[in-house]
Order: sequence, then structure tokens, then C-alpha cells
Amino acid sequence: MGDNMTEKDILNLIIEDKWMMNILHIAEKLDLPDWVVGAGFVRNKVWDYLHGYNKLGVDTADIDLVYYDPSGNGQDADEKLSEKLKGETGVKWEVVNEAYAHKWNNLPPYKSTEDALSQWPETATAIGVKLENGELKLIAPHGISDLVNLIIRPSPKFADTSKVKERVRQKKWLEKWPKLKVAPWGSE
Repeated sequence: MGDNMTEKDILNLIIEDKWMMNILHIAEKLDLPDWVVGAGFVRNKVWDYLHGYNKLGVDTADIDLVYYDPSGNGQDADEKLSEKLKGETGVKWEVVNEAYAHKWNNLPPYKSTEDALSQWPETATAIGVKLENGELKLIAPHGISDLVNLIIRPSPKFADTSKVKERVRQKKWLEKWPKLKVAPWGSE
């Protein structure tokens, strides 16, 4: 499927996965403003599918639930919520209010969750999904082309490409998904 895969195809993969939909319903019930479940939640599902891995659930170390609320929770409250969700689901959650997360990378404040996603390390990671009025909605500030074509490339706004190379190595992406291609910046 690859370059023929559409946003609708990605959403259908998620809809057909009861485990993923359950996670999204749990996230929705938290009623956090401008939220998405992102990163490996969507990326790994697509990569698994394009590699012919028939997994139910998602191959991810944690659930990245991000939201944007300038007057909302700080890091301590988000960590407590993450632990509560882990206790309820048995899966590690990382809940982050993107209103403070910019500080981790010495960047100006983000303007929204989508703005924060646009500055995540890789284009294929800078993607999220949410339930909105009962419908799944995909947030992909850099589009889905790199994701569905199995390309690892730093996001345009992510300055430290050495971190991206390190993530590829540490997370063993090329071993897990051998069809992945690293964009030319990483072929040194």
C-alpha cells in the first residue's frame, strides 16, 4: 500500500483495532483540551501494517497523550495522571501538557498541540489521533507521506538531527522494521 495509503486508511486501521480504540476512549473521557494520542501509537501501527505484521494493539513502549492548556496542569500533575492511567490500564502512559514541554528543548512556547507535534523529532513521529464528536481525527503537521513511505526524516523544526540518529539506534527501528529507509541526512 505505502504511497497509496491515505489518512482514511490509517484511521481505518485504528478503528479496526479494539485495543487502540479503547485507549482513545479512555483519553477522550479525561476531557483534556486540544488532546491527541501520538508518536508511536500511530507510527508503529502503520509501520507494523506496512511490514505485514498482524498485531492487535500497538507495539509501543508507552501511550503518549499530549494536550495543550496554558492555564492547566504542570508536570507533577501530569505525572500523577500518567501513574493513575497506568494503574487502570496496565500500560505505561506519558501525559504531557505541551504548554510547558517547550522548555525541555529550550524552544519558544508552543501555540497548540499541533504546533508542538510539528516540532517532535521525526516527521513520521509527529502524528497524533483523537476522538472528536465521535469521529477519529488525524493530526499530521508534516503530512503522512514519510510515515506511509517508511521514511525516517527529522522534522523541519527539529534542529538536533543527532538526537534523531540516536533515537533510531536506541529504539532499534531498523531491526524491528527492516523496510524503513533513513533519509539522506542519516546515511553518513
